[in-house]
Amino acid sequence: MDTAIHTQPATGFPLPSADLDSLDFRREQIDRLTALIERHIAEGRYPGCQIALARHGKLALSKSFGNAATEPKPRAAADDTLWLLYSNTKVVTAVALWALAERGLFSFSDKIADHVPEFARNAKGNITVLQVITHQAGFPNAVVGPDAWADHKRLREVVCDFPLEWSPGSKVHYHGQSAHWTLGVLIEALTGKDFRDIIRETVCEKLGLGRELYVGLPESEFGRAADMHEPLPAGGGSRPLADNNSAAWRKSGAPGAGGYATARAMAALYQMMLNGGELAGRRIVSPRLLQYAIRNHTGDRVDEFMGMPMHRGLGPHLRGTTENVRGLGGFASPRAFGHGGVGTSYCWGDPDSGVSFAYITNNRIPDPWHSKRLDQIANLVHTAIV
Repeated sequence: MDTAIHTQPATGFPLPSADLDSLDFRREQIDRLTALIERHIAEGRYPGCQIALARHGKLALSKSFGNAATEPKPRAAADDTLWLLYSNTKVVTAVALWALAERGLFSFSDKIADHVPEFARNAKGNITVLQVITHQAGFPNAVVGPDAWADHKRLREVVCDFPLEWSPGSKVHYHGQSAHWTLGVLIEALTGKDFRDIIRETVCEKLGLGRELYVGLPESEFGRAADMHEPLPAGGGSRPLADNNSAAWRKSGAPGAGGYATARAMAALYQMMLNGGELAGRRIVSPRLLQYAIRNHTGDRVDEFMGMPMHRGLGPHLRGTTENVRGLGGFASPRAFGHGGVGTSYCWGDPDSGVSFAYITNNRIPDPWHSKRLDQIANLVHTAIV
């Protein structure tokens, strides 16, 4: 098995390295975590994986497992491999919106149509930004086709033509991509620039993650990208998932599903949130803005898509105190927050301990196995924290 261990981040990486013991992690629990991932790969559950663990502004662990690609021949996962984030991208887009809100360009209580007037079509005129970002907007099944990924004039037309499925605010129901395509259009209306450029300038480059976190992957970086896979129909192994490995998809920067990153970059992003909006001396937002954004805005209302309360913030969701919650681990602090990527990954931060963790794989595995492994993975980290 190809396994790479990263002990010193790339020059200029915003988190200095430290060891597990100095950051008060129980090494035996981390050993159990890595053994579990190695077993998953040996069983053919996913070709490759990358994890990163950070605490108090330091990187405790960054480790790559298995293969980033399997065809035409295997390519080992490496320190600088970029992994498809799927819906972890929603948090990256949210951080850009937090920064724009703090500059006074909009308020989360604004209606989308205040800034994109034609969004009022199809009875959507009263939908607020907060309703969109907390999955209460009422158009969860709306689709943006490939014809609009690169043509942002067309994108705005498609988003404004979204049909309303139910009364905004009446339900919490996960909007897989539709909400964040809407937020991408909003960013462009607020700034007059491509939302991918705004995210790059406002988040990725400002945090010193310009070569580790992308929403819109340049062709020059395709060679570092892990291929996404899907399980074989008969079970046991996987095959490349062509739609999500295409050049058009990688370049699109779908704001709710199309980001690429290293695991250590995601751990660093969450360290910024745990440190009051600042990372290595670079401030993105204020502590007060974070208190507003990373707050349970949907209470214990059940997300009808997830089948459980998700305690939605403005980007991440919180653990809360319900019996279970997706991805963060049953043992998590009620204040822990994070987000996942469909069938593949989860990234989170815990304000009670200062720990952030990223776990990213490259095979899109359905439930129930997916959710079960996420709980195991997260709980091994939670129980490693001293």
